[in-house]
Amino acid sequence: MKSFSLILAFSTLLILKGNAQEVKWYSIEEAVELNKQEPRKFVIDVYTDWCGWCKVMEKNTFNNEIIAKYLNEKYYPVKLNAEQKADIDFLGTSYKYIAQGNRGYHELAAAFLGGQMSYPSVVFLDEKIQGLHIEKGYIKAKQFDMIIKFIGEDLYKTTKWDTWSASYNSPVTSE
Repeated sequence: MKSFSLILAFSTLLILKGNAQEVKWYSIEEAVELNKQEPRKFVIDVYTDWCGWCKVMEKNTFNNEIIAKYLNEKYYPVKLNAEQKADIDFLGTSYKYIAQGNRGYHELAAAFLGGQMSYPSVVFLDEKIQGLHIEKGYIKAKQFDMIIKFIGEDLYKTTKWDTWSASYNSPVTSE
């Protein structure tokens, strides 16, 4: 009986893990191509490999099932390493890595962040690939859910953030 209970518990765990939603991340080039066929907003996670808060945000915010599902349905989620060395062709311009001492930065990350390099940062673009909003720093899952819904549902066009956020009840239970 004990072995049956263990098998049942293990099987349930595998099924639950198999159903877990994860963000489908794209490169900026892939997202631009997909946007030509099906226009969507972009959410761009600007990070670095050494950034501890970037890793915490990946684990606690982006890996939240509710957030992952919504991002996959409503946005083109893009990962952009702000220190990647490979060139990126974006909207007819080639962006490069700029070396500076031990660390450098990627021109595209600097362009998205207005030259104010801060990690993590999340950049929102509309369907026409125009800038909408930048969030700098670690964002807890519940707060991020509010932001992605406010922008994703175009509420920013008709409603003030303070009014909407005071009435919105996020389904995200974890911080």
